[in-house]
Amino acid sequence: MATPFNPDKQHTIGKSVTISGTGLHTGQLADLTLQPANPGFGLLFKRTDLPGQPVIKADCNLVTDTSRGTTLESNGAKISTVEHVLAALVGMGIDNCLLEVNGPEIPIIDGSAAPFVELIETAGIQEQDAAKTWYSIDENIFHYDEGKRVEMVAMPSMEYQITTLIDFNSPVLGTQHAGLKKITDFRSEISSCRTFCFLHELEMLLDNNLIKGGDINNAIVIVDKPIDNNELLRLKNIFKKDKIEVKSEGYLNNLDLRFPNEPARHKLLDVVGDLALIGYPIKARIIANRPGHSSNVAFAKKIKQYIKKNKHTKDVPYYDPSATPVMDQQCIERTLPHRHPFALVDKVIELSDTHIVGVKNVTFNEWFFQGHFPGNPIMPGVLQIEALAQCGGILAINLSEKGNYDTYFLKIDNCKFKQMVRPGDTMLLKMELKSPIRRGIAEMHGTIYVGGKLCTEGVLTAQIVKR
Repeated sequence: MATPFNPDKQHTIGKSVTISGTGLHTGQLADLTLQPANPGFGLLFKRTDLPGQPVIKADCNLVTDTSRGTTLESNGAKISTVEHVLAALVGMGIDNCLLEVNGPEIPIIDGSAAPFVELIETAGIQEQDAAKTWYSIDENIFHYDEGKRVEMVAMPSMEYQITTLIDFNSPVLGTQHAGLKKITDFRSEISSCRTFCFLHELEMLLDNNLIKGGDINNAIVIVDKPIDNNELLRLKNIFKKDKIEVKSEGYLNNLDLRFPNEPARHKLLDVVGDLALIGYPIKARIIANRPGHSSNVAFAKKIKQYIKKNKHTKDVPYYDPSATPVMDQQCIERTLPHRHPFALVDKVIELSDTHIVGVKNVTFNEWFFQGHFPGNPIMPGVLQIEALAQCGGILAINLSEKGNYDTYFLKIDNCKFKQMVRPGDTMLLKMELKSPIRRGIAEMHGTIYVGGKLCTEGVLTAQIVKR
């Protein structure tokens, strides 16, 4: 059954929920509490057992170890094995959540993401009054690791899709692949798939005391070599089991496989969790051949770098000068009280209940160029903000009940001027509501683009007043 959430809205959990268990590698008992968080908060871990309760952001740039899971470190604190709970949050559409944990490692539970999915379902999923910004991949992004024979690629797609392929040259596993066509299928198709390891890896970890919380019920153990009675007795004592045996399929005596290709599906689960560290929701088709945590994190860094580099170009409005505008100059004059020389919006090319895009053609004949840097004409920043304000006024008035209204701006925050605006430039003025208008107060994020580049931005707050 698909998870019922609006993919274009941000989500958090409905209430605080807790799960307890042992860390796979540290063997330490820990309580993990998921807390609701405000829009834009993201996914953050808090070590409640340490002085000052340091917070660690779910960020690929904070990964310090991928040898036996994914470990984040910041503010003098570490948190390990974060991939399964992050996969559950992404798979359930949760954008904002504080993860409080009173130990150094997330509990392993059964080695899958299913216990965390069930925890989120217990808390409930809360849609928030904020849009979710998806970041698209417009070109192929590749990652290779010749030493580990890893190949990964992110390709343009209208959905977030993942395909994983594994080949460990094992007669037990063979070559497997798994796919996820829609993230809403994560719960039913991927979340219950458990981590796995080979017996020779398990023996090395046991010999070095590196899986203090290991249990044959929280991992699939693949027997890839002959095993004698002495080794079976040793494993029986370590895991405190009455009986240890190798099933005919080549697996140590844990539960039956939940899917024939459960190992490949778990690798997909890890990809979802590790790519959550990009920090941005993406729409791309991911193909991962022989993925592992180190490659996943390196790939996440490449995608994050691409998004940061191209972040603003994604938001640039498309402008076709020959297209019929949504509002022309005469229509704008019927909405706003501004007149020449203070009418700074020539036309509106996009208008919805959450945003507006206007156009201002800057010519050498503008009145303000006579006195503002004569000989080096630059449009004053305050007039750029005024043009944004007029655009925002049109949006706010359009959303109001019938009648004549004016908008009065109350404050401007985080205003930045990044590029100069000169004669001949065409300004695209974009205003987006940060939240619904309440009690006549509208808060909007404004941006100005010229030639595909961000020139000006700021957060403007206005009051709508009836004439």
